Amino acid sequence: MSAPLRVLVLPAAPPGPPAADWGPFDFVPCTTLDAVGAGLREQPADAVLLALPDATEALRWPALSHAVLEAAVVVVGPATPMQAVQLLQLGVQDVLPPEVAPTALARALRLAVERKRLEQAARKAYATDLSTGLPHHTQLLEHMAHLLALREREPAPMALIVLRVDGLARTAAQLGAESANVLRRKAAVRLRAALRASDVVASIGGDAFAVLLAWIDAPQDGERVAAKLARSLAEPFNVAGRLQALGVSAGLASYPEHGKDADTLLRRALGQAAQAAVLGGGGLARRVDRSAGTAANDDEG
Repeated sequence: MSAPLRVLVLPAAPPGPPAADWGPFDFVPCTTLDAVGAGLREQPADAVLLALPDATEALRWPALSHAVLEAAVVVVGPATPMQAVQLLQLGVQDVLPPEVAPTALARALRLAVERKRLEQAARKAYATDLSTGLPHHTQLLEHMAHLLALREREPAPMALIVLRVDGLARTAAQLGAESANVLRRKAAVRLRAALRASDVVASIGGDAFAVLLAWIDAPQDGERVAAKLARSLAEPFNVAGRLQALGVSAGLASYPEHGKDADTLLRRALGQAAQAAVLGGGGLARRVDRSAGTAANDDEG
Protein backbone atom coordinates (compact mmCIF):
# COMPACT_ATOMS: atom_id res chain seq x y z
CA MET A 1 0.00 0.00 0.00
CA SER A 2 1.35 3.42 -0.89
CA ALA A 3 2.11 5.95 1.81
CA PRO A 4 -0.78 8.32 2.63
CA LEU A 5 -0.78 11.66 0.85
CA ARG A 6 -0.34 14.44 3.39
CA VAL A 7 -3.05 17.05 2.81
CA LEU A 8 -3.43 20.31 4.73
CA VAL A 9 -7.15 21.03 4.94
CA LEU A 10 -9.10 24.22 5.54
CA PRO A 11 -11.63 24.08 7.16
CA ALA A 12 -10.49 21.65 9.83
CA ALA A 13 -12.63 18.77 8.53
CA PRO A 14 -12.53 17.62 4.89
CA PRO A 15 -15.85 18.06 3.05
CA GLY A 16 -17.12 14.48 3.11
CA PRO A 17 -15.33 11.14 3.62
CA PRO A 18 -12.45 10.46 1.20
CA ALA A 19 -12.81 7.74 -1.40
CA ALA A 20 -10.45 4.90 -0.57
CA ASP A 21 -9.79 4.10 -4.24
CA TRP A 22 -8.02 7.46 -4.69
CA GLY A 23 -6.19 7.56 -1.35
CA PRO A 24 -4.98 6.95 1.16
CA PHE A 25 -4.95 10.49 2.55
CA ASP A 26 -3.58 11.89 5.78
CA PHE A 27 -5.70 15.00 6.35
CA VAL A 28 -4.10 17.63 8.58
CA PRO A 29 -6.74 20.07 9.87
CA CYS A 30 -6.05 23.81 9.76
CA THR A 31 -8.32 26.47 11.22
CA THR A 32 -7.10 29.49 9.22
CA LEU A 33 -5.17 30.31 6.04
CA ASP A 34 -2.30 31.48 8.24
CA ALA A 35 -2.24 28.04 9.85
CA VAL A 36 -2.01 26.43 6.41
CA GLY A 37 1.01 28.60 5.57
CA ALA A 38 2.65 27.78 8.89
CA GLY A 39 2.01 24.07 8.35
CA LEU A 40 3.76 24.16 4.98
CA ARG A 41 6.79 25.86 6.47
CA GLU A 42 7.01 23.31 9.27
CA GLN A 43 6.69 20.14 7.18
CA PRO A 44 6.25 19.40 3.45
CA ALA A 45 2.78 18.40 2.23
CA ASP A 46 1.60 16.68 -0.94
CA ALA A 47 -1.48 18.86 -1.27
CA VAL A 48 -3.40 21.78 0.17
CA LEU A 49 -7.21 21.64 0.09
CA LEU A 50 -8.92 24.99 0.59
CA ALA A 51 -12.72 24.82 0.98
CA LEU A 52 -13.60 28.51 0.97
CA PRO A 53 -16.85 30.48 0.92
CA ASP A 54 -15.37 32.70 -1.80
CA ALA A 55 -12.47 32.01 -4.18
CA THR A 56 -11.25 35.57 -3.77
CA GLU A 57 -9.96 34.55 -0.33
CA ALA A 58 -7.40 32.34 -2.08
CA LEU A 59 -6.50 35.14 -4.49
CA ARG A 60 -5.84 37.47 -1.55
CA TRP A 61 -3.90 34.88 0.48
CA PRO A 62 -0.30 36.16 0.89
CA ALA A 63 1.12 32.64 1.22
CA LEU A 64 -0.39 31.36 -2.05
CA SER A 65 2.89 31.90 -3.93
CA HIS A 66 4.69 29.70 -1.40
CA ALA A 67 1.95 27.06 -1.29
CA VAL A 68 1.85 26.44 -5.06
CA LEU A 69 5.62 25.94 -5.11
CA GLU A 70 5.50 23.36 -2.34
CA ALA A 71 2.29 21.40 -2.92
CA ALA A 72 -0.66 20.69 -5.21
CA VAL A 73 -3.23 23.33 -4.25
CA VAL A 74 -6.92 22.58 -4.83
CA VAL A 75 -9.57 25.23 -4.15
CA VAL A 76 -13.19 24.31 -3.48
CA GLY A 77 -15.75 27.10 -3.51
CA PRO A 78 -17.73 29.56 -5.62
CA ALA A 79 -15.57 31.09 -8.36
CA THR A 80 -16.29 32.99 -11.53
CA PRO A 81 -14.58 31.75 -14.71
CA MET A 82 -12.15 34.69 -14.48
CA GLN A 83 -11.30 33.89 -10.86
CA ALA A 84 -10.75 30.23 -11.68
CA VAL A 85 -8.40 31.16 -14.54
CA GLN A 86 -6.53 33.58 -12.29
CA LEU A 87 -6.00 30.86 -9.70
CA LEU A 88 -4.72 28.44 -12.33
CA GLN A 89 -2.35 31.09 -13.69
CA LEU A 90 -0.98 31.53 -10.17
CA GLY A 91 -0.20 27.82 -9.92
CA VAL A 92 -3.34 26.31 -8.34
CA GLN A 93 -3.86 22.80 -9.69
CA ASP A 94 -7.68 22.73 -9.71
CA VAL A 95 -10.75 24.82 -8.80
CA LEU A 96 -13.86 22.81 -7.90
CA PRO A 97 -17.48 23.84 -7.22
CA PRO A 98 -18.68 23.81 -3.59
CA GLU A 99 -21.14 20.97 -4.25
CA VAL A 100 -18.39 18.55 -5.38
CA ALA A 101 -19.06 14.96 -4.31
CA PRO A 102 -16.59 13.21 -1.95
CA THR A 103 -15.50 10.72 -4.62
CA ALA A 104 -14.92 13.49 -7.18
CA LEU A 105 -13.01 15.49 -4.59
CA ALA A 106 -10.76 12.53 -3.72
CA ARG A 107 -10.15 11.92 -7.43
CA ALA A 108 -9.31 15.59 -8.03
CA LEU A 109 -6.90 15.64 -5.06
CA ARG A 110 -5.08 12.51 -6.19
CA LEU A 111 -4.76 13.68 -9.80
CA ALA A 112 -3.64 17.13 -8.68
CA VAL A 113 -0.83 15.56 -6.66
CA GLU A 114 0.21 13.37 -9.59
CA ARG A 115 0.20 16.34 -11.99
CA LYS A 116 2.32 18.31 -9.54
CA ARG A 117 4.80 15.45 -9.26
CA LEU A 118 5.05 15.14 -13.06
CA GLU A 119 5.50 18.91 -13.36
CA GLN A 120 8.29 18.88 -10.80
CA ALA A 121 9.97 15.85 -12.40
CA ALA A 122 9.84 17.42 -15.87
CA ARG A 123 11.21 20.70 -14.56
CA LYS A 124 14.01 18.89 -12.77
CA ALA A 125 14.87 16.81 -15.86
CA TYR A 126 15.57 19.82 -18.06
CA ALA A 127 16.71 22.16 -15.32
CA THR A 128 19.33 20.10 -13.50
CA ASP A 129 23.01 20.71 -14.02
CA LEU A 130 24.17 17.12 -14.51
CA SER A 131 27.63 17.75 -13.12
CA THR A 132 26.29 18.94 -9.75
CA GLY A 133 22.85 17.41 -9.38
CA LEU A 134 21.53 20.88 -8.50
CA PRO A 135 19.33 23.29 -10.46
CA HIS A 136 21.46 25.30 -12.86
CA HIS A 137 21.76 29.01 -13.55
CA THR A 138 18.87 29.17 -16.06
CA GLN A 139 16.47 27.31 -13.81
CA LEU A 140 17.35 29.54 -10.88
CA LEU A 141 16.48 32.64 -12.94
CA GLU A 142 13.20 31.09 -14.15
CA HIS A 143 12.22 30.14 -10.62
CA MET A 144 13.06 33.62 -9.36
CA ALA A 145 11.13 35.29 -12.19
CA HIS A 146 8.01 33.28 -11.34
CA LEU A 147 8.31 34.03 -7.64
CA LEU A 148 9.01 37.73 -8.20
CA ALA A 149 5.92 38.05 -10.39
CA LEU A 150 3.87 36.75 -7.47
CA ARG A 151 5.70 39.03 -5.07
CA GLU A 152 4.55 42.05 -7.06
CA ARG A 153 1.01 41.11 -6.06
CA GLU A 154 1.86 39.69 -2.64
CA PRO A 155 4.74 41.79 -1.24
CA ALA A 156 7.01 39.89 1.14
CA PRO A 157 10.78 39.92 1.77
CA MET A 158 13.00 37.35 0.08
CA ALA A 159 16.75 37.05 -0.37
CA LEU A 160 19.31 35.62 -2.78
CA ILE A 161 22.69 34.51 -1.43
CA VAL A 162 25.73 33.74 -3.59
CA LEU A 163 28.56 31.70 -2.06
CA ARG A 164 31.84 31.57 -3.98
CA VAL A 165 34.37 28.91 -2.94
CA ASP A 166 38.16 28.80 -3.20
CA GLY A 167 40.17 25.61 -2.90
CA LEU A 168 38.80 23.24 -5.55
CA ALA A 169 41.76 23.72 -7.90
CA ARG A 170 44.17 23.19 -5.02
CA THR A 171 42.42 19.93 -4.07
CA ALA A 172 42.52 18.79 -7.71
CA ALA A 173 46.26 19.48 -7.86
CA GLN A 174 46.95 17.64 -4.61
CA LEU A 175 44.53 14.71 -4.79
CA GLY A 176 43.19 14.60 -8.35
CA ALA A 177 40.14 15.87 -10.20
CA GLU A 178 37.76 13.29 -8.73
CA SER A 179 38.64 14.37 -5.20
CA ALA A 180 37.84 17.94 -6.16
CA ASN A 181 34.48 16.70 -7.46
CA VAL A 182 33.86 14.92 -4.16
CA LEU A 183 34.69 18.11 -2.28
CA ARG A 184 32.25 20.08 -4.41
CA ARG A 185 29.37 17.67 -3.88
CA LYS A 186 30.05 17.49 -0.16
CA ALA A 187 29.79 21.27 -0.06
CA ALA A 188 26.46 21.07 -1.91
CA VAL A 189 25.11 18.46 0.51
CA ARG A 190 26.22 20.52 3.51
CA LEU A 191 24.39 23.55 2.12
CA ARG A 192 21.23 21.57 1.46
CA ALA A 193 21.28 20.11 4.97
CA ALA A 194 21.48 23.59 6.53
CA LEU A 195 18.37 24.91 4.76
CA ARG A 196 14.62 24.39 4.75
CA ALA A 197 12.95 22.21 2.14
CA SER A 198 11.41 25.34 0.61
CA ASP A 199 14.80 27.02 0.03
CA VAL A 200 16.50 26.55 -3.34
CA VAL A 201 20.20 25.71 -3.78
CA ALA A 202 21.56 26.09 -7.32
CA SER A 203 24.89 25.64 -9.08
CA ILE A 204 25.79 28.83 -10.94
CA GLY A 205 29.33 27.97 -12.00
CA GLY A 206 32.29 25.81 -11.19
CA ASP A 207 33.08 27.78 -8.05
CA ALA A 208 29.74 29.21 -6.91
CA PHE A 209 26.42 28.27 -5.38
CA ALA A 210 23.27 30.38 -5.11
CA VAL A 211 20.70 30.03 -2.33
CA LEU A 212 17.21 31.48 -2.78
CA LEU A 213 15.35 32.17 0.44
CA ALA A 214 11.86 32.51 -0.98
CA TRP A 215 10.15 32.88 2.37
CA ILE A 216 11.72 34.96 5.16
CA ASP A 217 10.12 36.84 8.02
CA ALA A 218 12.35 39.92 7.87
CA PRO A 219 15.08 41.28 5.54
CA GLN A 220 17.81 40.78 8.17
CA ASP A 221 17.17 37.03 8.07
CA GLY A 222 19.06 36.93 4.76
CA GLU A 223 22.25 38.27 6.37
CA ARG A 224 21.95 35.80 9.23
CA VAL A 225 21.53 32.80 6.90
CA ALA A 226 24.37 33.97 4.60
CA ALA A 227 26.75 34.15 7.56
CA LYS A 228 25.63 30.73 8.82
CA LEU A 229 26.15 29.08 5.42
CA ALA A 230 29.57 30.68 4.94
CA ARG A 231 30.71 29.40 8.36
CA SER A 232 29.37 25.94 7.52
CA LEU A 233 31.29 25.71 4.23
CA ALA A 234 34.46 27.04 5.88
CA GLU A 235 34.57 23.98 8.18
CA PRO A 236 37.04 21.37 6.80
CA PHE A 237 35.83 18.41 4.72
CA ASN A 238 37.24 14.88 4.84
CA VAL A 239 38.21 13.94 1.28
CA ALA A 240 40.21 10.79 0.51
CA GLY A 241 41.26 10.58 4.15
CA ARG A 242 42.58 14.14 4.26
CA LEU A 243 41.05 17.34 5.59
CA GLN A 244 40.40 19.85 2.83
CA ALA A 245 39.41 23.45 3.51
CA LEU A 246 37.43 25.82 1.33
CA GLY A 247 37.61 29.57 1.41
CA VAL A 248 34.16 31.12 1.19
CA SER A 249 32.96 34.59 0.25
CA ALA A 250 29.27 35.48 0.45
CA GLY A 251 27.13 38.05 -1.32
CA LEU A 252 23.52 38.98 -0.60
CA ALA A 253 20.72 40.66 -2.51
CA SER A 254 17.41 41.39 -0.81
CA TYR A 255 14.02 41.89 -2.47
CA PRO A 256 12.75 44.56 -2.89
CA GLU A 257 15.58 46.66 -1.43
CA HIS A 258 18.23 45.70 -4.00
CA GLY A 259 16.07 45.01 -7.03
CA LYS A 260 12.79 43.64 -8.34
CA ASP A 261 13.97 41.34 -11.14
CA ALA A 262 16.02 38.15 -11.14
CA ASP A 263 18.99 39.45 -13.18
CA THR A 264 19.45 42.53 -11.00
CA LEU A 265 19.35 40.53 -7.78
CA LEU A 266 21.77 37.90 -9.09
CA ARG A 267 24.24 40.52 -10.38
CA ARG A 268 24.14 42.27 -7.02
CA ALA A 269 24.78 39.10 -5.03
CA LEU A 270 27.58 38.00 -7.39
CA GLY A 271 29.24 41.40 -7.16
CA GLN A 272 29.13 41.37 -3.39
CA ALA A 273 30.58 37.85 -3.24
CA ALA A 274 33.43 38.86 -5.57
CA GLN A 275 34.37 41.77 -3.30
CA ALA A 276 33.80 40.13 0.09
CA ALA A 277 36.57 38.88 2.34
CA VAL A 278 37.29 35.16 2.15
CA LEU A 279 36.34 33.14 5.21
CA GLY A 280 38.27 29.96 6.01
CA GLY A 281 40.43 28.13 3.52
CA GLY A 282 43.07 27.29 6.08
CA GLY A 283 44.95 30.44 5.12
CA LEU A 284 45.74 28.92 1.72
CA ALA A 285 42.82 30.04 -0.42
CA ARG A 286 43.45 32.84 -2.89
CA ARG A 287 40.95 34.48 -5.18
CA VAL A 288 42.97 33.33 -8.20
CA ASP A 289 42.31 29.74 -7.11
CA ARG A 290 39.01 29.58 -8.98
CA SER A 291 38.21 26.18 -10.42
CA ALA A 292 36.12 25.75 -13.54
CA GLY A 293 36.11 22.00 -13.03
CA THR A 294 32.94 19.96 -12.94
CA ALA A 295 31.37 18.48 -9.88
CA ALA A 296 28.73 16.05 -8.76
CA ASN A 297 26.27 15.73 -5.94
CA ASP A 298 25.69 12.77 -3.66
CA ASP A 299 24.57 11.99 -0.14
CA GLU A 300 27.93 12.40 1.52
CA GLY A 301 27.97 15.07 4.22
